[in-house]
Amino acid sequence: MGHLVMNERVAAAWQLLPEYLAEHVLLSAAAMALGLVLSLGLTIAAIRSTAVRWPVLAFASLVQTIPGLALLALFYPLLLAASALATQLVGVGFSALGFLPSLLALTLYSMLPVIRNGVTGVVNLDPAVIEASRAVGMTERQRLWRVELPLAAPMLMAGVRTAAVWVIGAATLSTPVGQTSLGNFIFAGLQIQNWVSVLFGCVSAAALAMLVDSLLGLMENGIARRSRWRVAAGTLVLLSGVVLAAVTRGGAAPATYVIGSKNFSEQFILAELLARKVRAEGGTVGQRSGLGSAIVFEALASGDIDVYVDYSGTIWANVMRRTDVPTRDVILDEMRGWLAREHGIVLLGSLGFENAYALAMRRDRATGLGIESIADLAAHASRLRIGGDLEFFARPEWSAIRDGYGLSFESRREFEPTFMYEAVTSGEVDVISAFTSDGRIAANDLVVLEDPRGVILPYDAIVLVAAKRAADPVLRRALTPLVDAISVALMREANYRVDRDVDKATPAAAAEWLDARILGVQR
Repeated sequence: MGHLVMNERVAAAWQLLPEYLAEHVLLSAAAMALGLVLSLGLTIAAIRSTAVRWPVLAFASLVQTIPGLALLALFYPLLLAASALATQLVGVGFSALGFLPSLLALTLYSMLPVIRNGVTGVVNLDPAVIEASRAVGMTERQRLWRVELPLAAPMLMAGVRTAAVWVIGAATLSTPVGQTSLGNFIFAGLQIQNWVSVLFGCVSAAALAMLVDSLLGLMENGIARRSRWRVAAGTLVLLSGVVLAAVTRGGAAPATYVIGSKNFSEQFILAELLARKVRAEGGTVGQRSGLGSAIVFEALASGDIDVYVDYSGTIWANVMRRTDVPTRDVILDEMRGWLAREHGIVLLGSLGFENAYALAMRRDRATGLGIESIADLAAHASRLRIGGDLEFFARPEWSAIRDGYGLSFESRREFEPTFMYEAVTSGEVDVISAFTSDGRIAANDLVVLEDPRGVILPYDAIVLVAAKRAADPVLRRALTPLVDAISVALMREANYRVDRDVDKATPAAAAEWLDARILGVQR
């Protein structure tokens, strides 16, 4: 049985590989091409002027200290602002999601090894060679192109090889900003604990990097030996790969509706459910999966995506910057009006379940300490360890819980959600920031602690539609039947099926299962 599941997961990964690989190749190639143009220009400037050399090398080195995911994410709001300015000035904006922020971030990452190796290669040439070129009457320009750069070419190519490997690896981080890549295998696999998908993404990216490095090595060897066929062969294969990727990508059918989702299993399932409903009404669908929590709303507001499911507490606290905790109905009413006024976004309705933040413990641990609520937890917190997802401790929900109950833990740690649940199950932490509709609560026999003081915001799952699709009849017909159609028990079961691989469930299979249950209830 396990062997059969493995084979099916490998087959599913193979099916997705052409699309993911084509996008990855085109992004990496574009970043390397742009990076080389900029790097060579800056290298020449740095060679000729010591006043330029230090700032150029310092800037390129500084870029490398910024975590890749952070650099990718930072470009998104900058490009959004630039697009808004362009719209005001010339009446035409551009998409700030996906390819462009990824291209710019990866271009910056590619520059350091090329600049450093190029400058070092030229600066460290034998002074006698430079004097000889001057003695035969070469100009500065002639010496650069006929002597210095050719002699430094092997070292410069070594920098290009390093940059190419860096860019191909870092391109896997472009998924959260909406760019399809081999990173889609990794990010999705981590969330749904599909280790075949994670391994497939890692191996594919590594294989691509090794292949490109080998071809660039062939070109480097050709330059060193003055062998034109080696240089030509390496160049031809590289260009052929880029052309093939462009053809593969160009063959994809254009999407009429773009559905977004955040980077966890419930969001993947709901995005697939929305896609099923839209396709049933005759619409063609594209997806931007695994987007960062802050990025996905901005993408909707700017029209880069058409629809996605968010949570009322997230919009209330993070987007509207509200700190009060009124009733669920008040939150939804005020939110609906604010979204329409500020962004033209339509809050179509709640799906019927809540995925709220909550504190959870292993059942035996909570029972042993007599803890049923967060108020009970306060007396024991100083001797317990808490774990949260990557954003929990920076969110207003944590401040509200901590201050509302006077919690002070022995230590706290942050995890990617999959590993957070593993940490509480194994006893590495005692308490975690769980999600109330998560199937892993039942799967790991966890107990959700009650919130008697009501400090945690409601987190109704809500369907949001972009302004440009506000009156779209296809979306209305497709998605309105989902309003109030999904109970928390049903969503937990769908999540559980993916997280525990029940009946080999993928997010698409879980969405199909969920859709069948919804239709059964409605009939």
